[in-house]
This record gives sequence, C-alpha cells and structure tokens, in this order.
Amino acid sequence: MAKQPMLRFVSVGKEMPEKRPPDLRTEDFGEIYGEYASEKAAEQAGRCSQCGVPYCQSHCPLHNNIPDWLRLTAEGRLQEAYELSQATNTFPEICGRICPQDRLCEGNCVIEEAGHGTVTIGSVEKYITDKAWDEGWVQPIAPTAERTESVAILGAGPGGLAAADVLRRAGVQVTVYDRYDRAGGLMTYGIPGFKLEKPVVMRRIEQLEKGGVEFVLNCNVGEDISFDAIRGKHDAVLIATGVYKARDLSIPNANAPGVLPALQFLTASNRKSFGDEVPDFDDGTLDAKGKRVVVVGGGDTAMDCVRTAVRQGATSVKCLYRRDRENMPGSRRETQNAEEEGVEFVWLTAPLGFITDDAGDLSGVRVQQMRLGKPDASGRRAPEVIDGADYTEDADMAIMALGFEPEDMPSLFDQPELAVTRWGTIKARFNTHETEMPGVWAVGDIVRGASLVVWAIRDGREAADSILTYLSAPAQVAAE
Repeated sequence: MAKQPMLRFVSVGKEMPEKRPPDLRTEDFGEIYGEYASEKAAEQAGRCSQCGVPYCQSHCPLHNNIPDWLRLTAEGRLQEAYELSQATNTFPEICGRICPQDRLCEGNCVIEEAGHGTVTIGSVEKYITDKAWDEGWVQPIAPTAERTESVAILGAGPGGLAAADVLRRAGVQVTVYDRYDRAGGLMTYGIPGFKLEKPVVMRRIEQLEKGGVEFVLNCNVGEDISFDAIRGKHDAVLIATGVYKARDLSIPNANAPGVLPALQFLTASNRKSFGDEVPDFDDGTLDAKGKRVVVVGGGDTAMDCVRTAVRQGATSVKCLYRRDRENMPGSRRETQNAEEEGVEFVWLTAPLGFITDDAGDLSGVRVQQMRLGKPDASGRRAPEVIDGADYTEDADMAIMALGFEPEDMPSLFDQPELAVTRWGTIKARFNTHETEMPGVWAVGDIVRGASLVVWAIRDGREAADSILTYLSAPAQVAAE
C-alpha cells in the first residue's frame, strides 16, 4: 500500500521555497522566491491536515478548493490540481505570488494554530500554475458556442479581466477598454517585478486575446469615446476602472519638488522594466538612485515603494508609519523582506511638513512622534501626537503611500445619474454588482475602495455570472 501522502505536518516542517539573499536580490527586480522542486512541492502539500472545516478555504475571498488541490499535488496529479485551482481563480499564478496569504488562507490554517507552521499554500499554488504553463496545460479560451451579445468592460485590471475570462468562456463577445498602453492595471504598472514579474501578467493577457477578448488600449472613456456610445454599442457594461487618485496631505510644502505620489514612482519604475522611455525617470525626478528616501505609509503600496527605492540605489530608505508594527495594515511577510533589504521602519511617526533648501528642493521631512491611545471606531488604537517631540528626517525624496481615492466617475463619464457613495465609490449591489443604471455593473476598487487583487477577481467573476443571467433574460432582470 502506498504511503499516506497527507497528514505529514507532524513529521515534516514548514519550508518555503528558497529566498535569494538580500544582497543579491536587491541588485535586480526579479522575484525573490525560487520554485519548489516537484518532490518538495508534493512534500509541503502533504502537510495539509485535510481538516473537516477548511478555514483556509473559507478565508480565501475566492473560496478556492485548497485542501483538494493540495491533496492532488501531494499525489503528483499536477494537471488535475491546476484545473481545480483554475476553476475558481482566473489568475492562480498571480494570487500565489501577491496575495497576503499570511492574512488570508495561511493565516487561518488549522495546523498553524496548532503550532506546526502553516501549509505553504501560496507557494504551492504558484508552483502548480507555473508547471501548467510550462507543460502547455493552459490553453486559450475556446467556447463551445459563440453568442451574439457583447459586453464592454471599462478597465483592464484584475476585476475586468476576470469578468472577461468568464464571459468569453460562455461565448459572449467581450471588448475591454483601458486608458493605458498595456492591459493589466496595477498588476502591470503598480506592483513591482520582485513580487510579480511582468511576463507572468503579459502571458495571461495574451491568453485572453487568443481566446477572443478584444482590447482597446490608450482609450480614455469620456474623452476618446463617450460612455453613452459604449452603452449603445454593447448589450451590457461593466465598470472596473479601479481607484488611482492619490490621497493628499494638507501639510506645508506638500507639493515641493521631490514629494511624489506612490503610483507615479512605481509606474515609472515598472515602465523602465518594459524598456519604455520615461523622461521623468531618466532626468532623476522619479529615480531614487543616490537619494535619501522617506516613504510615508504602512500598507502594501508603501512596502512596494521602499523595496523599489532600495533596488534603484537609494542611499537610505526609511518608512514612517503612525502606528506600531502590530497595527500596520501591510503584509508582515513584506515588512520582513523590506527589513532584510535594509529598510528602516520608524514606527509611531507622521509627517508634519516638508522642508526645502534655498533652491526649493526637498531637504527633509519634519516628523511628529506619536503614541497609541484608546481604540477608535474601527477598534484600532488611535495615534496621538506627543507634544514637543518633533524632529527632522533628512530626505531628498519623499513618497506618499497613503492610499487611493476614486475619481469623480459621474463627471468623468458625463453620467450624473451614476450613483456614488459619500466616499465617491460607485454604488453597486453586493452580490450581483449591478449599479442603479440599467445594464451597467461595477466591480473591484471603484466599488470597494482600494483593496486586494483577489477581491477584484472575485467581484469580476460574480459580476460576469450576473451579466450572463441578464443577457439570457434581459427583460425579466431589468424588471426586477
């Protein structure tokens, strides 16, 4: 009888794929984790306890069938494992790389709670999907029958692309409109290559193109084509534009040269990785080389910025965050990676203003020190200013990673009837993602506010199912 492939967590310890040493990985923008060998992937997948109530699955926004594809991996049935993973997740190789597993599936693993170390779910997911690409198991979409209905998707980020995938598999004609010259949204231009190498994104987009998804790029809806024209051309419209407007700080010299929004900094770096011409990078404006860099913020975008600045050759990189390590919103794994790479975290601090030299260029950040007081409405302890504890951090570049806000979508699309919340996000039904405009849906960050890629994927897949129902019985659904 073959040896039991599962329940090996008692005898086999947790082991991540090999991570490149900091002094080597900071020399380039390649991913920092290697791949499992097939035997190691099977061994680590075999640590799963196959528990009766899989908390990993319930805490995954996509409710991926994690225990089953772990078992298939442990048994060497890798193609089946990939197909099961792909059944609920449009981009498993991307989620395996960038999902904060420590806050989601792995953070709720039963054997982790028992002290044995979590199953390395994300790394196994990445392994089986990369294996699927290598072996040719990932094929272009081939609907069993084509349909005449067409759907417009505004935004080529994860939410829009996930919906496009589901709709094309059902035979619907899909056109994706996006303002950028490449599809992928923040997966292409926001997330650095050391977390998500760009060929990984581009091959998925190519798969969608080969499967019949049409992309209209460099297209600003509301300028190059009107929203009404798109509605008139298609049977349904899905808004998946994301949120790109940086949150501002109302402090002195916030617009000084050298004070940059995070996305502008990250986009320039990612464009250079594609070989694009980026004048603001080439003239040094968006290049951290030789500079003292201060990043403000404690989320995953801030971690992307500090680690990018290190790779660009910054003299020093510091991250200011107004709460402490235990209360920061970013991934603990990313924080650890940043510290290994030389980033200094200055906890319980916030910018009070920016200091410029005689030429008007940034020379420092005036910092106020904080302490944690009583919990606020969210349950987190609120930061309070310590009077008289201000000081100056020297800086040649300050990057604001304070989150993103939605653009004024009703004005941008010239659609005053497009209902939005008091935060400016589009109003949409929770389960169907329908807006208050007939035949128009909305998903992802433009509804949720800035969130995770995996949540956008879930929204896109759910909205696609709702759109398919609408297209099959439009009169009935519209009446409802």
